Amino acid sequence: MRVIAKRTLRDFWENHADSEQQLKAWYNEAEQANWKSPNEIKKEYPSASIPEDSRMVFNITGNRYRLIIRINYKYGIVWIRFIGTHSEYDKVDATKI
Repeated sequence: MRVIAKRTLRDFWENHADSEQQLKAWYNEAEQANWKSPNEIKKEYPSASIPEDSRMVFNITGNRYRLIIRINYKYGIVWIRFIGTHSEYDKVDATKI
C-alpha cells in the first residue's frame, strides 16, 4: 500500500514520543501490505474499527491514541486522516474526517 503522508505520523510522534515505535511499525506494515478489504485488515488488527466510507480506526499505544485512515483498495492507497489522543478522537467524526 502507498501511505500518504508519513509526515503526519512523524509530527505526531515528535510530540508524543511513546507512540513512535508503534506508529513506525504500523507504517512499515501498511507499506508492505496489499489489503483488498476491511476484513483483511481486521485479521491483522482485530481491535481496529470500521466506521464506514472505506475508513479504519486503529488503537495506538494501548488505546492511548487513535489513528484514522481512509483506503482506496483498488489503487492501494492509504491516507492518514487523523492521529490524536483518545479525547481528541472523541471530538471528531471518523466517518467525515
